[in-house]
Amino acid sequence: MSTVSSIQKKDNLIKTLGVRAREAAHSLVSTPENTINKTLQDLAALIRESKDALLEANQKDVKAATEKGLTPALIDRLTLNDERIEAIAKSVEDIAALDDPAGQILEESDRPNGLKIQKVSVPIGVLGMIYESRPNVTIDAAALCLKSHNAVILRGGSESINSSGTLHGLVIQALEKNGLPPEAVCFVDNPDRALVGDMLAAHDLIDVMIPRGGSGLTSRVMKEATMPVFAHLDGNCHLYVHESAKADLAVSVTLNAKLRRTGICGAAESLLFDDGLPEETAKQIISALLDEDCVVFGDEKTQKLDERVQAASEEDWGTEYLDKKISCKYISGVENAINHINTYGSHHTDAILAEDEVAVSLFTQKIDSAIVLHNTSTQFADGGEFGMGAEIGIGTGKLHARGPVGVRQLTTFKYIVRGTGQTRP
Repeated sequence: MSTVSSIQKKDNLIKTLGVRAREAAHSLVSTPENTINKTLQDLAALIRESKDALLEANQKDVKAATEKGLTPALIDRLTLNDERIEAIAKSVEDIAALDDPAGQILEESDRPNGLKIQKVSVPIGVLGMIYESRPNVTIDAAALCLKSHNAVILRGGSESINSSGTLHGLVIQALEKNGLPPEAVCFVDNPDRALVGDMLAAHDLIDVMIPRGGSGLTSRVMKEATMPVFAHLDGNCHLYVHESAKADLAVSVTLNAKLRRTGICGAAESLLFDDGLPEETAKQIISALLDEDCVVFGDEKTQKLDERVQAASEEDWGTEYLDKKISCKYISGVENAINHINTYGSHHTDAILAEDEVAVSLFTQKIDSAIVLHNTSTQFADGGEFGMGAEIGIGTGKLHARGPVGVRQLTTFKYIVRGTGQTRP
C-alpha cells in the first residue's frame, strides 16, 4: 500500500515510501500514454462521483481550521465546494488531453563520423511535494506527475488531512483500476512535522522537492533540502499603472487582480501609480478598492486621493498580505517603477497597465520576474490559464523551471547516441 497508517512508527516511514515510489517510477517510464490518460480520465470521473464524500471530509477540515483561528485566506484555500470540485475534475481531464511530455526528441544531429545524437525528454523520477492548506494540490500534483511519468510522495498539511486523504484514496482507485502501481502516488498521512525533515534528507530517494505554502515552509525547504528545489518564497505581485493607462481598464483589472481571490499567490499586493497618471483615474482605482472593503496603505500622495487611505510603512512595499489589503505608492516614470519592483518584489508576477508601447517594452524586458503581464490581471498567473491543465507550483528560480510548473517542466532530458561501430581515435 502507498499510504502507511499514521499509527505506524515514523522512524522508517519516508524510507519505506521512497523505496516504493522509486520502484513505481521505474515502471512508469515505460507505461503507455493511453494507459496514463485512461487513469486520469477515470480519476476525473471518480472525483465527480465522490462529491458528497469530499464535501463531508472538507467540512471537517474547515471546522477544525476555523476553531484553530486560521486566517480567512488560509480557510479560503482549504475550502471545497461544488464549483471547485468540478474545477479539480476538469483540470485532470485537461492534463490527460495534453501531449505526452516524455520521449520527445528535443534536438538531433548527425556528426561527421556518422554518430547520430538525440536529446530526448525523460521523467525526472521521484518528486517530493510538501504543501499547506489546498486539498486540490493533492490532485494537481498526482495528475501532473502521472502525466509526466513521474512518481510522487505527497505530504499535505494537517489542516487538510481529511480532504487530501479522501482525494488520495480516489487516486489509488484509479491507479489500481488501470493496473498501475499504487505507490506511484504516495501520501504521508502522519502529521508529525519531523517527517518533513526526513523528506528533505532523502536525496537518495527523492530527486526534486517542491514546496507549496507559506514563506516559512518554503524557506525551510530551500535551506534544508539535500536535493534540488522548485520553489518560490512570496507572491508580492505588482500592478504598475502607467500614465497612458485607460481608466476603465485600470479600474477593472486592478479590482480583479487584488480581489478575485485574495489568498492566492497571484493576487496583486502592491500598486504603483505613475506620477503622470491623471488624478481622476487614480481616484477611481482607489475608491473602487476601498468601496469593496479593501484596506489601502499609501504614501502621502496616495493618502490625498481618499481620506480612507491609511499611511504606509516601509515594510508595506514588500508585504504579501493574502488578504483584502494592498499598498500603493506614486513612482516617477517606468524606470523607477522597474527598480522599485525588482527591489521589493518577489520575482513572481508583475504587470503594467499602459498604452505606451515604449513603456511596455521597457517594462517587459527589464522586470526580473517569472511572469510579466501587460494590460491584464496578475490572477492569470496559473498553469491552467497557460494551457498546462494545472500547475504544481510557480517557480521563481532561474534554472530549469520558471513560472507555472506543468508537465513539461517535470521532465529532464538525456542524450541517446547511435553508432555503427565507431571508435574514438
